[in-house]
Amino acid sequence: MAINQDLDLVLVSDKSSPPVCRIVDYGKYKFAQEKKAKEAKKKQHNASLKEVKMRYKIEEHDYKVRINQALRFLQANDKVKVTVTFRGREIQHTNLALELLQKMAKDLENVAEIQQPPLREGKNMVMILIPKK
Repeated sequence: MAINQDLDLVLVSDKSSPPVCRIVDYGKYKFAQEKKAKEAKKKQHNASLKEVKMRYKIEEHDYKVRINQALRFLQANDKVKVTVTFRGREIQHTNLALELLQKMAKDLENVAEIQQPPLREGKNMVMILIPKK
């Protein structure tokens, strides 16, 4: 039937029983498949992980700069990893870093939610924020 109509016999699904075939122009069929794949790729957004680093002894202006950076990343639908770094004896003041991270989460609560609460990883304390839906 396909030869009579000057078209191609295309196998649509070989896993079904019986296998499914269609009589179509193969060039147009392939073009439509590629177009669908391209559209699907356009619509998806890969959320990358952006990082904002600071120390627990951060000044107010520097803190606001970090908040604005995190806000920009969250508005671009990216995850934000907030890292507080310790040097030397500063590791004794993890409670201050915890307060800083909680303050940051509170300041960004209207645009972000906490995916991973503040945790200590070696000489760093890390928290991960994701954009709200």
